[in-house]
Amino acid sequence: MRPPPALGGVLTALVTPFLAGDPGELDLLALSRLTRRAVDRGVSGLIVCGSTGEASALSPTEHARAIVCVAEASGGRPVVAGIGAPCTEVAVALAVAAEHLGATALLVSAPPYVKPGQAGLRAHVRAIAAAAGLPIVLYDVPSRAGVSFTDETIARLFEEGHIQALKDASGNLSRPPRLARLCGAELIQLSGDDATALAHLAMGGQGCVSVTANVAPALCSTLQVAFVTRDLSFAATLRDLLAPLDAALFGETNPIPVKAALGLLGLCSAGVIPSL
Repeated sequence: MRPPPALGGVLTALVTPFLAGDPGELDLLALSRLTRRAVDRGVSGLIVCGSTGEASALSPTEHARAIVCVAEASGGRPVVAGIGAPCTEVAVALAVAAEHLGATALLVSAPPYVKPGQAGLRAHVRAIAAAAGLPIVLYDVPSRAGVSFTDETIARLFEEGHIQALKDASGNLSRPPRLARLCGAELIQLSGDDATALAHLAMGGQGCVSVTANVAPALCSTLQVAFVTRDLSFAATLRDLLAPLDAALFGETNPIPVKAALGLLGLCSAGVIPSL
């Protein structure tokens, strides 16, 4: 396995832009532009083909093209490729492809809809880890997957060397110190919720996978820096400044609002997949 990239701070959960009037055709120029904009405004890393990127609606070819596009525009920042599929065999194929397309880590979630037990979740992650040589960020998102990784499963996968980080979208702010006791500080814990990003840091987290950073990457990055440098009053001010935007971006199913905001800014089309 390759050494894990430096993960922490703000990782932008990139949208996948489509051409205006054609939600079936990727707009790679817009994706490259959004990637460079995020990097120029201080984000620490990039998530491509995640939930915000409508990955479940992308073909393997589109998935590959998006990863290559972001990797080429990343300026050396970590590029974490989303690997989500109800079938372990398909997830493994996506992971192996991502390794050869420029990704530096994988974002692995539970198989959606299937709702496996903890043994099945461990088997899914182990199969991906065995097939691909990239570090894994485990993604716990019960609202979409229908099942959650338990603390014990996370600790076990970490101890076995299969995962290096966790993106936690469970909303459970008591979890970071519990996992720190189980795994130590070596497990990188990232918030999966913009609204509670500062609270997650205060509970022991090391960063945030951010939807809001598509729109306001500099503010999101500055908040993280303010916390790390212990300028807590400024961090709280930035949290309060971002709070209305965070709320607006989750007023409808993600990524409908964030794409609408990017459309208003002239950065990409607001178009989403037809089912949204």
